[in-house]
Amino acid sequence: MSQQSAIRTAAAGLIGNVLEWFDFAVYGYFASDIGKQFFPESSGTARQLLALAVFALGFAARPIGSIVLGMVGDRIGRRALLTVSIALMGGATLAIGLLPTYEQIGVAAPILLVVLRLVQGFSLGGEFTGSMVYTTELASPMLRGLISSSTAAGTTIGFILGSIAAWGVNRGLGAEDASAWGWRIPFIGSVLFCVAGWLLRRGISESEVAEKAKSERQPVLASLLADWRPIVQTFGIVAMTNAAYYLAFTFAVERRKSMTGEGGAAFLLANTLSLVVVLLCKPLGGWLSDKVGRRRLMMWLTVATMSVVYIALRIMLYGTPTEFMLGQILLAIPLGMALGLQGAMVVEIFPLRSRVTSMSVAYSVTLALAGGTAPLVSTWLIDTLGQPLAPAYYIILFGLIGLAIMAPMQETNGRRLDD
Repeated sequence: MSQQSAIRTAAAGLIGNVLEWFDFAVYGYFASDIGKQFFPESSGTARQLLALAVFALGFAARPIGSIVLGMVGDRIGRRALLTVSIALMGGATLAIGLLPTYEQIGVAAPILLVVLRLVQGFSLGGEFTGSMVYTTELASPMLRGLISSSTAAGTTIGFILGSIAAWGVNRGLGAEDASAWGWRIPFIGSVLFCVAGWLLRRGISESEVAEKAKSERQPVLASLLADWRPIVQTFGIVAMTNAAYYLAFTFAVERRKSMTGEGGAAFLLANTLSLVVVLLCKPLGGWLSDKVGRRRLMMWLTVATMSVVYIALRIMLYGTPTEFMLGQILLAIPLGMALGLQGAMVVEIFPLRSRVTSMSVAYSVTLALAGGTAPLVSTWLIDTLGQPLAPAYYIILFGLIGLAIMAPMQETNGRRLDD
């Protein structure tokens, strides 16, 4: 593949994740405002819990999407999967931006919101893992970590753009207008990412590995049962990192924003700057994992995250905007590096016959259990236990599970992907 084609392939994988995670970030940052529009009869705490529950529902739909779209990727091709997923996400995101409120159409409003979030989660079930498989399969074994980190970078770019959009809406319109209608602007504007993604993905080539996978056509259930070991290993690799990521870059931001009562523009700006650190650390983690081994580096990064999460959360919940950003950066460095290497590591542990399906199911179930629920569980823990720092122990628990699962694993670098 020529250099130009390789760049186009990377860009085609990246743009879909920009769109997917832009939406998830924007929803998380405007959760309280959306709660007021679609759950107006509830108390303040109940509204926030309901809005975050809808956020989590988007992740709950991922396993279903991972099976359906994973089969598309394994049996029809990675290219077809990437085209379908971005169309579904783009359409649902635009619809949320145009959705009437509870005051306008009654109970149909929250029902439609839930349906659209389920569609988004369904599409995300195949998009992220499908693009990770696509880029990793095309990479040289010596550069898989670095090349696959480009897909992970797309998620952070989406988060950065979502954070910028939320900050801009709050700063430009003020808290009242942002809450009333301004939150719709990023959802509607995201259709530009959808168009760009379709243009970039039109006519991209399939990898030779993907062509070989089409002839396998293994039964889905039998393949999932046969792949139980890498599915469990995926949970150990991915769970803590994603739970900590959503704790720091969705929950903490939304909590501080809602506590200020003034839109929280300063915290959204601090969050945007911290996400730049995550973005820079992702290719670093991917590159370093190519040199020292992905398992070894992932275990060290897990320990590092567990060591700083308590103090980082304390700073984020009680500090000034500058201190808030410092707390985020404490987590941004190990989390960014871990997220950068995880794509290649997870792809490498799955066999070719059902790689997209099994990997997508494993990743989606893990994120449904640990990632998307992190803001909801964190809010519930604080409200139930009365301990604002309780979510830190929740992250540490995931870290201990991850270390126990990764300890007996062998290094994944250099494994053949066409077996």
